Amino acid sequence: MEAKKMNLPRGPENLCFDKDEFMKPDFDVDHFVSDCRKRVQLEELREDLELYYKLLKTAMVELINKDYADFVNLSTNLVGMDKALNQLSVPLGQLREEVMSLKSCVSEGIQAVDDRMTKQEDIRRKKSVEKIEKILHSQGTKELSSLEGNSPLLTGQVLERIATEFNQLQFHAVQSKGTPLLDKVRPRIAGITAMLQQSLEGLLLEGLQTSNVDIIRHCLRTYATIDKTRDAEALVGQVLVKPYIDEVIVEQYVQSHPNGLQAMYNKLLEFVPHHCRLLREVTGGAISSEKADIVPGYDFLVNSVWPEIVHGLEEKLPSLFNPGNPDVFHEKYTTSMDFVRKFERQCGSQASVKRLRSHPSYHSFNNKWNLPVYFQIRFREIAGALEEALSDTLEEAPAGSSYCLLATHMVWMSLQKCWSDQMFLPLLAHRLWKLSLQILARYSVFIGEVSVRPISCENTKESKKFVPVGRKESSVSLNPGEDQGHGSSPESQPLLSISSTQLVCVAADLDKLQDQILDILEMIKPKLEMIGFKNVSCIAGALEDSKASLSACMPTLNNRIIQDLSESSFAYLKSALEVPRLYRRTNKEVPTKASPYVDSALKPFYRLQNEYKDILKQPMIHQWLESALSESTQKYYETVSDVLSSVKKMEESLKRLKQARRTAASNPVGTNGGMSDDNKIRLQLALDVEYFGEQIRKMGVETSSIKSFSALTELVLTAKDQATAEQS
Repeated sequence: MEAKKMNLPRGPENLCFDKDEFMKPDFDVDHFVSDCRKRVQLEELREDLELYYKLLKTAMVELINKDYADFVNLSTNLVGMDKALNQLSVPLGQLREEVMSLKSCVSEGIQAVDDRMTKQEDIRRKKSVEKIEKILHSQGTKELSSLEGNSPLLTGQVLERIATEFNQLQFHAVQSKGTPLLDKVRPRIAGITAMLQQSLEGLLLEGLQTSNVDIIRHCLRTYATIDKTRDAEALVGQVLVKPYIDEVIVEQYVQSHPNGLQAMYNKLLEFVPHHCRLLREVTGGAISSEKADIVPGYDFLVNSVWPEIVHGLEEKLPSLFNPGNPDVFHEKYTTSMDFVRKFERQCGSQASVKRLRSHPSYHSFNNKWNLPVYFQIRFREIAGALEEALSDTLEEAPAGSSYCLLATHMVWMSLQKCWSDQMFLPLLAHRLWKLSLQILARYSVFIGEVSVRPISCENTKESKKFVPVGRKESSVSLNPGEDQGHGSSPESQPLLSISSTQLVCVAADLDKLQDQILDILEMIKPKLEMIGFKNVSCIAGALEDSKASLSACMPTLNNRIIQDLSESSFAYLKSALEVPRLYRRTNKEVPTKASPYVDSALKPFYRLQNEYKDILKQPMIHQWLESALSESTQKYYETVSDVLSSVKKMEESLKRLKQARRTAASNPVGTNGGMSDDNKIRLQLALDVEYFGEQIRKMGVETSSIKSFSALTELVLTAKDQATAEQS
């Protein structure tokens, strides 16, 4: 305290530390030095400390000089102090002896009181035991003899009195734990407990058999008083519930009747209203119960009825939980869960339902259903059928299907099956959702593999025949647990081909499946609402990703189909190279119509428009036509240009030869003196191109959107003008 009041001398203003830091009770040298080092160097800190040390030393000398007389007289002022202290020691010793004597008397009084209270407690305990025994055994009294005339067992009123005394006895026993008296009366307490429980059980059974509400109420209240409510619930379960359960749950009956399981559950549900009505009225489980007469603390449906039902199903109907037949398992599971929901509605309150759902037998019943095994069986069914459909042979979809190929049909049917009422189970929603995404991913891989197959020139019908193969086409399996290490390597197998018709069908199916992605969301929504899942945007986003994966396959398919159309068309358009051979030195008439090869070149486009208009969207057909016609026209332009260049070179060569020989023997003019062979060739090509353009416009495609068509038209018009000019 003196240190806190002491004022240190003031130092210069430029000191790097605060002088009051030295007077703080928690002053620490290391902390002081480290704190000062943040502001100044150690040399400056040392200088400031030395300066302040000199100030302190000077202040101390001044203080001693100021009070020097007091320091000198200090020893003189203490003379005679020892005699004064000796005079005080005698009365202080007497006072101490008086206090110790008083403390001893008080301690003896407290001990006497404790002994008397202990004796009184023992007497009260003995009286409590004797009182209960007197009530139990005093059959000679008038009160008890009159009561026994009505019942062979102790009545409810007597039992309530005993229960009250019994509670007091239990309290005393807990308080006297470890005392010799408790060891003496413990056998008597055990006898009282056994006799009381026996009497309560007998009285409760009598009340249930005679439907006596008063007896049941007294009995249950007595059980609650002695904190034995679970014993009463167990007794009801064994005596009232179990015989009924054993009578109703019969495996032979369930298996021999078509709706045996449903009928059995209906009978189990009838137990509560028929046999538990009085218990529910007394304990407040029924709506009509009067609150004034309710005995709280009981839940017979949860603690008596439900455990016995579950035990009976597990013991007497083990085949109920067998997942071997998935269809039967699904029917049994849905029927059983419907029974559970109906049983929950009989509970009467949300608190009772919560107690039911947290009961060990409730969890045991749910865990008995081996849902993972059921899902694995369903997974193998779907994956097996899908993999078989996604074979190397592209088979047609069955009649009535909205798809062209069996593979796409099976993909859609698999997705529908996942969320159908015959397969879906709420607890497997996450697994089925994952399987749905796996199916779409598997189909995307399948499309990617099909789109790179070489296009065959075989007949369409022949290409659809089943060809057995020895390998699976996909490198991605639906089941992540399957071993993919076996099988022949892809290099050892020849690359399979695909027909043009099949390629178009694949594109049509892929486009249709993308449109139906949103239908999957509408199909899933009700199932997700059933389990309380509300984040639909997450599901929609995943489906959009799957749709994007499928859409990524379309460009490759489009390019393959466009290339096939273009090659099929140009296979005939290149016949323009044969036009010079038809007219040179053949003396044929002047051409008036297009060559037959033009119609042949347009057949793939007509077929695309006419045969596939029901399965393809018109914009897709139009896109394919434009792109394929652009490619084939470009090649056609190059071919016609080469032909006209060749004709021109030939014509110039013949002219030079004529000038050299100066004779008309090599005159290229026909016998009729009309158009030359070269001009006939030019005219024929012009007619071919004009007819080609007319047919393109008839297909609904503008020639202006066809690349190189304007250049081709200009090329043949120039040749035609040349032929016409020479003729005139």
